[in-house]
Amino acid sequence: MKVMTILGTRPEIIRLSRVIARLDEACEHVLVHTGQSHDRTLSDVFFEDLGLRAPDHHLDVKSDSLGAQLGNILAGAERVLTAERPDALVVLGDTNSALSAIMAKRMRVPVYHMEAGNRCFDWNVPEEINRRMIDHIADVNLVYTEHARRNLIAEGLPARRIALTGSPMREVLEHYADRIEASDVLSRLEIAPRDYLVASVHREETVDNPAHLSKVAETLTRLSETFERPVLVSTHPRLKRRLEEAGGTEIGGNDIGGVRFHEPFGLLDYVKLQKNAFCTISDSGTLSEEAAMLGFPAVSLRNATERPEGVEAGAMLLTGIDAQTVVDAVSWQTARFAAGERPVCPPDYTIADTSARVVSLVLGTAGLMHRWVGIDPRPS
Repeated sequence: MKVMTILGTRPEIIRLSRVIARLDEACEHVLVHTGQSHDRTLSDVFFEDLGLRAPDHHLDVKSDSLGAQLGNILAGAERVLTAERPDALVVLGDTNSALSAIMAKRMRVPVYHMEAGNRCFDWNVPEEINRRMIDHIADVNLVYTEHARRNLIAEGLPARRIALTGSPMREVLEHYADRIEASDVLSRLEIAPRDYLVASVHREETVDNPAHLSKVAETLTRLSETFERPVLVSTHPRLKRRLEEAGGTEIGGNDIGGVRFHEPFGLLDYVKLQKNAFCTISDSGTLSEEAAMLGFPAVSLRNATERPEGVEAGAMLLTGIDAQTVVDAVSWQTARFAAGERPVCPPDYTIADTSARVVSLVLGTAGLMHRWVGIDPRPS
């Protein structure tokens, strides 16, 4: 059996890392990188960091135009699907790269969508549009939690096409635990545990609006001043561009009070920083999972989340970007942790064999999916 995986961003590389390894062992596996995140620090460094092989195809879809990028992704997906004729396509999440599922569906290749069913119910979030589209065309939706399954059923999707696999982050974090612990990032940065905050800010709705970006800068500065600790920022290229446009910063400097901007950290270094930070501040979608699984204090700068499980467990507070609200949330979280309180990890976040579940479902049902989609395009 031939299975194709298409990805294109840092989060996809990380979350799919163990699934990629399993598929490589279990079948003829074709790995395709769209090039959506074409900055090397957001792609190549993570393949190297995680010990993953190079992709079989690179689509080179990079473009400053959203329309051109989407068109390039669909055209590139058509080329590799036509050339490789896979029995199934695996995509993860809500990125533009995952929209390659549209072309697979048109070409009657069964689509398996990991991270299905996540909903933030905020149409200002571009990913909300993507994830809803992919969920509704996928042949099998692979959800992380029962909450996500209920979202899909509420939208009328058939229960027989939904499977609970758990989040791949548990398995990823456990697989790389020794290498994370061995990271020397604290000594390289000359910082001690609990003597810093770590931050990551990259979302379109957070940094593309100049007024929002100004509030984020104010918030990070207030955090450093209030807690008398530096804020270490893993500077996503989008944030770097916006800061430069605003007359901002040089990476590696200390340009906004106690806020220090660094090149994006690799997974191993960043997780080590999160585990040892006074608090983690981010607009990342994965923060809810990582904070719950690893048990570190966390605050999200978003107004809504598609992963409410961690919020409900108290692992992460949702604040938006208002400086005083964020400061109050960090005070609450760090006081709880100082008192020895730890949130209980949601049960669905304890599943540790996600890659085996995903590969078993794909290999075990792809043939059936061909019959369900109507016309089997494979040669007899």
